[in-house]
Amino acid sequence: MKKELSLEQREELLDTLKTRFEKNMERHAGVEWVKVKAKLEANPDNYRDEKLWSLHEMEITGGEPDVVGMDKNTGEYIFYDCSAESPKGRRSLCYDREAHEARKEFKPENSAVAMAAAIGIELLTEEQYRDLQKLGNFDLKSSSWIKTPADIRKLGGAIFCDRRYDTVFVYHNGAESYYAARGFRGSLRV
Repeated sequence: MKKELSLEQREELLDTLKTRFEKNMERHAGVEWVKVKAKLEANPDNYRDEKLWSLHEMEITGGEPDVVGMDKNTGEYIFYDCSAESPKGRRSLCYDREAHEARKEFKPENSAVAMAAAIGIELLTEEQYRDLQKLGNFDLKSSSWIKTPADIRKLGGAIFCDRRYDTVFVYHNGAESYYAARGFRGSLRV
């Protein structure tokens, strides 16, 4: 599958990202949209197309990606899914492909890890999820799978987070479980 957008899709995506960026300045203090846009447009074609395509996939699956910072070492801008609830187009997924294959019946359509890879993004880590929650109140009614440490996953588990009672909670479940109110949030570096 070729990861490219039409000129119209690019322009629409950049307009959406700009509007969201300007509406939520508290998420990216000190970052200027003109520099983010220049970075998105200035890279070699394959890189730009791939990153814009990933942002587009984040958008159309309900993630509402926005800039949450800049890596001072690499100069990369960091985008997270900033939708109020776990993205609707990425719910009812077990944790990873191994968990998906382990289910004997009632398999979900996909897994969070496989879908993230297909989109070209990374699941948020616990630390990233907690950082996101400092920027607003997210997942008040839903929950999101997060990157699970290998030692937990090796034992059949996976972890997810949500926010209740003004507190971020980290929970565990069998990796093969899935729920209509649980999806995943991702990050992308540009």
